Amino acid sequence: MSRALRILVAVVVLLGGAVSSMAAENAALARGTAITDPDLLRKLEQRDVLAISRLLWPERNAEFPLTTDLLFAWQPQLALIPPAIDAEFERYIARHRAISPTETIGAGEGFDVQLFDRAVLKSRHTRFVLAGIVNRMDRAYVSAESCGEIRLIYRLTRFDTKSDDSKATRLPMTLNLVLKARDVRQTDRSTKPVTCAELARRWLDNDDWQGLIGSRFPPSDAMLDRIETNIQLSVASKSALHDFRSDYLLKVFKYNAATKQFEEGALENQIDRDRILADDDLRRDFKAWLLAPDNLRDFDRGTVLIPERYLAKAAIVPTPAGFDASDLQPEFGLMQGEGKDKESDPVFTDNDVVGALKRAAAGGIALQNIRSVAGFQRRLNDVTCSGCHQTRGIGGFHFPGVDWLADKPSNSTIVPASPHFFGDLLRRRDILTALAAGKRPDFSRGFASRPQTRGSSELAGTEYQDGWGAHCYLQEAGSRAPDKSFTSWSCAKGLTCQAASASSRIGMCFIKTR
Repeated sequence: MSRALRILVAVVVLLGGAVSSMAAENAALARGTAITDPDLLRKLEQRDVLAISRLLWPERNAEFPLTTDLLFAWQPQLALIPPAIDAEFERYIARHRAISPTETIGAGEGFDVQLFDRAVLKSRHTRFVLAGIVNRMDRAYVSAESCGEIRLIYRLTRFDTKSDDSKATRLPMTLNLVLKARDVRQTDRSTKPVTCAELARRWLDNDDWQGLIGSRFPPSDAMLDRIETNIQLSVASKSALHDFRSDYLLKVFKYNAATKQFEEGALENQIDRDRILADDDLRRDFKAWLLAPDNLRDFDRGTVLIPERYLAKAAIVPTPAGFDASDLQPEFGLMQGEGKDKESDPVFTDNDVVGALKRAAAGGIALQNIRSVAGFQRRLNDVTCSGCHQTRGIGGFHFPGVDWLADKPSNSTIVPASPHFFGDLLRRRDILTALAAGKRPDFSRGFASRPQTRGSSELAGTEYQDGWGAHCYLQEAGSRAPDKSFTSWSCAKGLTCQAASASSRIGMCFIKTR
């Protein structure tokens, strides 16, 4: 058994005995930033309050559930989603057959690579069930007018019987309905748009679910922003050709108020690596844009918005990606020393990055996270949708939600979200608190692997910050100085940073062993 696998087994054993305490700890962290309570989610779903049908088809007859065959076939708003997903599947299948012609691929058992069965998206036995509600007012820097976003997260579920919901089976797909946090077009004089400060206070008080999701209900078209889908595209068992691997497909569909449809759009900050590497003009423009001092500052703080011309409309997220640099990671090949040809012309050389850091410092820009080439490389990876999903996720999901339909959910579905999600909640709560007080928030965030120190007191000794299983920094033996981007990634007293792979300098905190 490899060292990395022994570490993983130790984590699973430890966490298996600490599920109840983790659930209580996570509930406290989520206060004001998310609704994860399974009893409340059950009530909101079963009473048809926040069922997806209520939001997207409010005039329907509520006596029957909106199964996926009706959702996509009868709703013109969603008509463009299934063909866009189908096209991604066909591209994926064609690419796999070209690369691995000896491996079979298809839906169902008996294939080397088992695909997600798209028939469930046209079935009268499946529907999307509310799995969680997440406040993303920390994204108000994208649009201050709308005060950020509210995300309603739905999990695809199969119902084999009409009378016993506890026999339902959750399927590996989530659909996030992303709403603007407030209706900025509302003109009714008797119900003026709620202010960002008032909305933040409601979430922190957390005593009125309807007040958390706008002053009109169901929300108007003006509040609809986009739909995000995440599908476990395929699963491949370990073989002579590869290790175990599961690929996830990420797609985004922006709401077009003119056509009243959700249309395929670019994923925020999902760098289109292959297209940039293949186009000399595009790679030159991208480098110049990202290394410009103001853009580099936003990139460092995690608030950068990369222009759409550099972005992709889909992302395949392989898991597990591991700690070592590889082509499973979205930025691989953009930095010097990566790729099959180590001497090839990269988009960013070490000198490019060092020079940009010096220019930023000379211009009075104090960088918080990126203080080295390695820090730049890590941010280049985790700023993307796919890179973030590979960081401390639960498989390919950050928020699968608790399975409130099951009488006795397994350990894997008691905790609603990943360590990355919970580690970021204190930052989000700080932003809510600032908004509620009418102050300008600090929207910056640390690396996806490690929360900022702003929550260090509350997170100290936990897996999110420096406790058992947290990510930490291993100084390279013989190096003259530690990497300034990661020197704060230490372990709590009694724990030591142990390597999880042969070459990565990022390890995990564990009790020291001989």
